[in-house]
Amino acid sequence: MQIPTEPIGSIPRPASLLDAISDSNAESPELQPLYEEAIRDTIRRFEATGSPVITDGEQRKYHNFWTYCVHGLPNTSPDGFRIPFAAGHTRRMLRLTEGPFRYRRYADSYLDVAMRYSKVPVKQAVISPSALSLMYPDEGIAGYPRGQFLEDLLREHETEMRRCLDKGAHKVQIDFTEGRLAMKIDPSGGLLTSFIDLNNLALARFSAADRQRIGVHTCPGGDRDSTHSADVDYEELLPSLFELKAGNFYVALAGEKEPERVLKIIRQYLKADQRVFVGVVAPIRAEVETAEEVCERVLQAASYIPLAQLGTTDDCGFSPFCDDTSTSRDTAFEKIRARVEGTARAAALLEKK
Repeated sequence: MQIPTEPIGSIPRPASLLDAISDSNAESPELQPLYEEAIRDTIRRFEATGSPVITDGEQRKYHNFWTYCVHGLPNTSPDGFRIPFAAGHTRRMLRLTEGPFRYRRYADSYLDVAMRYSKVPVKQAVISPSALSLMYPDEGIAGYPRGQFLEDLLREHETEMRRCLDKGAHKVQIDFTEGRLAMKIDPSGGLLTSFIDLNNLALARFSAADRQRIGVHTCPGGDRDSTHSADVDYEELLPSLFELKAGNFYVALAGEKEPERVLKIIRQYLKADQRVFVGVVAPIRAEVETAEEVCERVLQAASYIPLAQLGTTDDCGFSPFCDDTSTSRDTAFEKIRARVEGTARAAALLEKK
């Protein structure tokens, strides 16, 4: 018996790459060899952990997992939606200043490179339509109504997803970290409902078979060992989360204070055609989990989630914002190895029962 295990996405970039980026344009041709080497090294080290599914570590997602597809657009301003983190720092979304809305790059371009080097299946993370919808200003844009913006946004998201699926991505993971944050911004639930509705409009464009290769990732954020919405009760998010028409869900759990309570909520709302990958290592914690600790977390999850619907993952990416160096590459891969080994141990123990 096997329990599937997958990463979320980002791995801290090599210091040499970050130094070069800080001294140059991130898209300079001179940096291409450094990006290639970072990707090769990431994949080599990923495969060495025994992980059956890997990513490219998002080495080329500059500046971050959220705005990679629109970074550099001339019709944007840097003073967009503000994300405050518990540690006291903030991150900002880009603001759209005029239409039309278009992606500047699609994530399948990252997949092309990763699949060239990888010997195992590669998954690709993309940003959610709901996250990018925050680029549209509350005051509107003259000559470019919100309805037209959303049509353009859904078309671009669908294009990116199909390109990744068609090129053979093992899974395409939609990053939905703003889901829990939505309840912090709007405790009435109205914002979260609008996010779920928008993302379901996108998911409805795909077949049932496609949706089994599509997943949704949720977490309370992770940047510089800090979160943006860990104080929001999961019970306010999870019932709505499993209304999304996706086949897979990646739910941060290792960093939760009451994981058993969260598992009970998951059990209540998880649908029969959905698989949940529970987080068993916490990237924002410095301590490296042991395989034994991971095994115990998997066994706990298996007491609530049917084995046919259970998988494991990391709570979050290890460096969603490219300048986040709070976790080293060595630590990230040690945690991933613990996830892989601990999941395998749990599967072996469950098989004996």
